[in-house]
Amino acid sequence: MTRKSILKIAIDIPLSRVFDYQAPSSGPLPSPGQRVLVPFGKHKRIGMIMEYSNHSEIPKEKLKECLEILDTKPILSEENLWLIRFTSNYYHHPIGEVVFTAIPSLLRKGHPLSPLIEKYVINEKIPSKDILKLKKRAPKQARLFEILHDAGNDGLDTKQLNEKFPNWRNIRKGLIEKNLISLIKCQKKESFEKVEVADKSGPILNKDQEDVLSNLRLKNSFGVYLLDGITGSGKTEVYLQRIQDILDRGRQVLILVPEIGLTPQLIRRLTNRLGITPALLHSGLNDKKRLRAWRSARSGALQLVVGTRSAVFTPMKKLGLIIVDEEHDQSFKQQEGLRYSARDLAIARAKNKNIPIILGSATPSFEILQHCRNGAYKHLLLPKRAGNAIPPVISLIDISRSPTKDGISEPLYSAIQQTLNDKAQVLIFLNRRGFAPTLICKVCGNIACCKRCDSRLTVHLNSQQLRCHHCGENRQLINKCEKCGETVKPLGEGTQRLEKALRERFPNAIVKRVDSDTTQVKGSLEKVIQSASSGEADILVGTQMLSKGHHFPALKLVGIVNADQGLFGTDFRCEERMAQSIIQVAGRAGRAGRAGKVLIQTAFPNNNFWHTLFNGGYKKIAEIGLDERKNTSWPPFTYLALIRSSAFQYSDAYSFLNKLKIHLSKNKNLKLKILGPVEAPMARKAGRHRAQLLLQSIDRQTLHHSLDTVRIKMESDTLSRKTRWSIDVDPIELL
Repeated sequence: MTRKSILKIAIDIPLSRVFDYQAPSSGPLPSPGQRVLVPFGKHKRIGMIMEYSNHSEIPKEKLKECLEILDTKPILSEENLWLIRFTSNYYHHPIGEVVFTAIPSLLRKGHPLSPLIEKYVINEKIPSKDILKLKKRAPKQARLFEILHDAGNDGLDTKQLNEKFPNWRNIRKGLIEKNLISLIKCQKKESFEKVEVADKSGPILNKDQEDVLSNLRLKNSFGVYLLDGITGSGKTEVYLQRIQDILDRGRQVLILVPEIGLTPQLIRRLTNRLGITPALLHSGLNDKKRLRAWRSARSGALQLVVGTRSAVFTPMKKLGLIIVDEEHDQSFKQQEGLRYSARDLAIARAKNKNIPIILGSATPSFEILQHCRNGAYKHLLLPKRAGNAIPPVISLIDISRSPTKDGISEPLYSAIQQTLNDKAQVLIFLNRRGFAPTLICKVCGNIACCKRCDSRLTVHLNSQQLRCHHCGENRQLINKCEKCGETVKPLGEGTQRLEKALRERFPNAIVKRVDSDTTQVKGSLEKVIQSASSGEADILVGTQMLSKGHHFPALKLVGIVNADQGLFGTDFRCEERMAQSIIQVAGRAGRAGRAGKVLIQTAFPNNNFWHTLFNGGYKKIAEIGLDERKNTSWPPFTYLALIRSSAFQYSDAYSFLNKLKIHLSKNKNLKLKILGPVEAPMARKAGRHRAQLLLQSIDRQTLHHSLDTVRIKMESDTLSRKTRWSIDVDPIELL
């Protein structure tokens, strides 16, 4: 490698390329995975070295030189760089933006990987006679020298010296002048407290759990295992025992969870059983804590990492197993910027690393089930609840015959009262926050709408506001119609309205609401989940936050309000998501040896969906759903990419996509179907008009080749300056 080797550097800008620079003229040659400071236009930017090259399209004499190497060693390994390249290529996203998504915020800003601390060390051992002389002439200096000598090569930092010899600062100068000790700067070593293990053995596994665990233990090389277990079947216990196997081999484990709210319970269980406090990675951490956890995982100092979506990029030197809990959850798909699926990237990473990956769910996604059908993934079943837990009894309430008040029917009110009389807990589920979804004038029919979006404003009674849940616009709640001046009233129900109604109906009950409005303060979600788990709350009211993996031992009744909203949706995934949501929230009931009950309010009790769900369960829903998708050519039997554009003028957004369509149509590829461009289902959002173009193909390679060509066109087109655009590969929403 010559001194003039060219460095290919990724910079955090929206262009699909790396930039060529010369290495600094002095000092050691930097390596891929190191951060550098480079001149970029009139500014200085932080970049990541991706690779070396001896060739550049720019003449060497015109290549700029790196200004500074920010890392003494690579902070990203070749395996991490592979994952970044794969992500950039698969999702057709600028590699610089992928790099800077994959590392903590402080590293993006140029902070050192590890904080530097000052230490004092002895320069070399000196003869005993010289120490005796020092003791006679300067006993305090001799004492300080002995303390540092006993510390060995690591020396002591200022904090340690303060503890051992409080007056050392007044004495060090003499030893430095005699060249006996030196001040050095070094990276701080991580230290972690060991946790006492409460019960390492855990509960006795049932036969189904033993069979599943035996299958998981067959090999430690790559394989995708779907752990399909009903709620309460003991999936977490299987995780724990398999994790212990990996830890015993000196390897690391990465656990991905969909929501921050799932981490506290899981962390406590992992810590108590394994004696390890996992590194925790999610958006709720401050920058310093996030960097520390990331650094600990990277070095191998911590064997266990638990994190949400972005944790999939965490560097782990000894990674031996990946677990994706609740793999079906939509939260694993990033919906802004780099639109990646953490679950799919985890599978790709496991394959590249040649390690096993476990996907856990009580309601597996149709895509993963199809992979099991065709033999690509191993399907492992836990069909029964663990221990003495009893499956809940599910039944319908026909609200076409039993009208609701504030969203709750009398049969459901009666069931709540009976449950409270039994000293048990109730959960009322509605996946809509706020007081009401609409503010309407019943005289002229005027509806309060967002001025920046094609969306209705949601009533938030507690804050006396009308809010847009799409762009964040807030307006003061009004009492009179803006058009005719008559009194306006909220229409429909949100979690706030249910909470108010339940407090009025059951004044002696403790009612707790759990949604994104009540859990904005740090630690608030953990507190309410803890209080619910301990039985302090009588009635829980909440959104999908309550349906994911929480354990409420006292919960006996689950009421599902407005269950019909998914029956007549236009998205091809509507019924899949509806079934998942119902089964997940229903699974919270009856988990501690007491029979649970689930009541679902519907105005369409004769709909085929309910018949299928009750008679065949989620398995039958999936079978029918997959057959329908095969017949209608929807994923997982075809592959999709959604290209979105937005502009202040709809004509600009449409014209931009139409140019792309014309460009793609020239190839006349029969395997590629181009749908659109059309207005987005929400045609205007945050003041911008939106259009979209859907690409569909029976062949994944064809789709990606088309995206490769169209991306070049998108970046060079003059209309790109007037539009915001994005590519969404494997979209989970067509909105």
